[in-house]
Amino acid sequence: MDNLFIRALAEGAEGADASMQQAGAGSFISMIVMIVAMVAIMYFLMIRPQRKKEKAVKNMLDALKPGDQICTIGGLYGTIKAIKDDRVFITMGSLQNVIVIAKWAVRSVEDVPLENDAEPEI
Repeated sequence: MDNLFIRALAEGAEGADASMQQAGAGSFISMIVMIVAMVAIMYFLMIRPQRKKEKAVKNMLDALKPGDQICTIGGLYGTIKAIKDDRVFITMGSLQNVIVIAKWAVRSVEDVPLENDAEPEI
């Protein structure tokens, strides 16, 4: 009788070990799935929009041409007079002095005529 009891107890322990191993494997797989999901969310919420923005800025800088009205990262507004390599020559307002800035310092191209660029009305 004791022998049957010990055998039943041993079989139950083996079954419990097997189910615990299956549960451990299942939790490991779910943990891997969660990590992959978190990486995907990080990519779509942070990395992808940043790359999209960088591409738009690069396209804007490549499309600069003389005559474009721009705003620099320092807040200066002017009109492009010439572009050479990574330098942009601009004039500002009624001053016809040429200012040289780095191409990367252009923040945006303005579509509307600037107030200071217009000829004064008399």
